[in-house]
Amino acid sequence: MLDRTIPFYNTILRCDAYSPREAVLPEGYAIAFYQPGDERAWAELEHSIGDFASVHEAEQYFIATYLKNADLQDNILFLKNAENRIIGSVIAWQDKRADTSVSSLHWLVVEEGHQGRGLGKALCLAVMNRFYELSGLPVYIHTQLWSWKAILLYVSLGFKLQKADTFSHYRNEYAAAMDALKRILPADQFAILLDASE
Repeated sequence: MLDRTIPFYNTILRCDAYSPREAVLPEGYAIAFYQPGDERAWAELEHSIGDFASVHEAEQYFIATYLKNADLQDNILFLKNAENRIIGSVIAWQDKRADTSVSSLHWLVVEEGHQGRGLGKALCLAVMNRFYELSGLPVYIHTQLWSWKAILLYVSLGFKLQKADTFSHYRNEYAAAMDALKRILPADQFAILLDASE
């Protein structure tokens, strides 16, 4: 679960090099592309972790942002359990950086009751494989310290914390973020993030 008692600082990561890897899932789980109607399940998932004030608001955001271009619907990945219920998601997207477009990993989420099983890692690998197919490197991520466990996951997959680089409209708050993380994380985990900073 996200720890919203931690200060919010914009944190930017970038992956410049990636080689495809198999997204291994525990038995009973599967990754599937978006199908019409999945926006409701995505909205319920995002609302359940507090990212939107209502399911309706989340669903309208998804429709307005991600369903504008039918070709991009193959870049919306869902994680399903044995009952074929959506319990996770991640999106391979394009954002602006100055006058160009850059790849951006959006909205990695796994339902709380299914966390701790390597599902987030599998979703990340699946979406990074998709970026690789699309020749979409480098890949950027915007996140915040509430998701510090996800930051450690991203770093383990080859992402680097950016000291100054950014994209879209995000302000890079690296110094403040690292100062806060130093107080939150065990020394060995903080050292990993320091080593993964550039």
